[in-house]
Amino acid sequence: MKSTAPTWLMPVVAIFALQTASAFLSRLIPIVAPAIAEEFGWNGSSIGYLSASNALGGLVFLVAGSSLLRQIGGTRMLQLLLILGAACMGFFLYPSMGIALAVCCVMGMSNGAANPAGSEVLQRFSPPGMRNLMFSIKQAGVPLGGMMAGLFVPVVIALAGWRFSLFVFAFLVLLPTVLTWKLSAVLDETSKVEKRSGSWMPTMQSLRIFVAPLTSITQDRGLLKMSIVGSLFAVPQSCWFAFTVIYLVDGLGFSLSLAGVVFAVMQLGGVFGRIALGWISDYLRSSTATLSIAALFSAVTTVLLGLTTPEWPLWSIIVLALISGCTTASWNGVHIAEVARRSPPNLIAETSAGAAILVSVVNIVAPTVFAILVATTGRYDIAFLCVGVCALLVLVILPRDRR
Repeated sequence: MKSTAPTWLMPVVAIFALQTASAFLSRLIPIVAPAIAEEFGWNGSSIGYLSASNALGGLVFLVAGSSLLRQIGGTRMLQLLLILGAACMGFFLYPSMGIALAVCCVMGMSNGAANPAGSEVLQRFSPPGMRNLMFSIKQAGVPLGGMMAGLFVPVVIALAGWRFSLFVFAFLVLLPTVLTWKLSAVLDETSKVEKRSGSWMPTMQSLRIFVAPLTSITQDRGLLKMSIVGSLFAVPQSCWFAFTVIYLVDGLGFSLSLAGVVFAVMQLGGVFGRIALGWISDYLRSSTATLSIAALFSAVTTVLLGLTTPEWPLWSIIVLALISGCTTASWNGVHIAEVARRSPPNLIAETSAGAAILVSVVNIVAPTVFAILVATTGRYDIAFLCVGVCALLVLVILPRDRR
């Protein structure tokens, strides 16, 4: 008898590949930016603003694109945004901070589409007993994309220069997009009513599109709390992603290549951490317990990062980055699955987008405030301490369910 693959395998693989490409597109910004800034004469704090602009792009899509995603389909929408982001990388060649900020914003739109698109697909295809694991596997594509950026980007820049490297990076983004292009016809579930009515056009009646995602997460107290928890987790995650490389280079005297390796180790921890936390959550049948553990380790590792000095041995910083990746960068899958579980079945795309909007706002604000703190105090340790406190607040906000 001929064996067949489980029905969830193809959706998970396709969404995982697109999630990885989207993460790579965003994570390469804080790694390639130091080389661009050095040539164009931009200061180090510009990296924080570029990262914030990238998060703004994700927020723009989450606020305005949920209806368009429902009409086109999650997989197809994500593929189109990856193509757009790859095409925009060529504009980095112009020595203009304004153009760079606009480019980062456009590149971030795929990151905004990844969560609601993937959640909508996996919620339909994932077996109930494996849902946390399936969502965590999807989210493991985020640190995998970051790990690829940390290892690959500095090497290509060193060998070919950052200008030619942009075209190599664009190819890497387009490759999984092309390979999964035909699968959207199988995976996507689109709204024919909205297609016929043309509700994507900006009219007064369509104003609800902008508030629907945020309104949807207020319908249940536990859902709202879980959404706020995601925004608190986003504070340390966004600051680790935006400032690890520049902190290691400017604060500890690392080379760009060595800092990229540490960044890649952190992302590697995220790959295993997201899958491990998803498995633990399903095993314990408690997302709250799993997220509490992640919050504690996230706070400790973030504070310790701020206390590092050039005298610390390299292995200790690598271990710190690995542990942080397993926790600070690994909460997403469990959190997204819990948001989807608490959502009404017909509002999963909206509630996922609403929770992701809060995360995206923090991804804009946190790196900006962090950069301002460092610029005004001249100290990274104070900024990292404040970030660690935000992680501890998760323990206060988490909803306490009996089940």
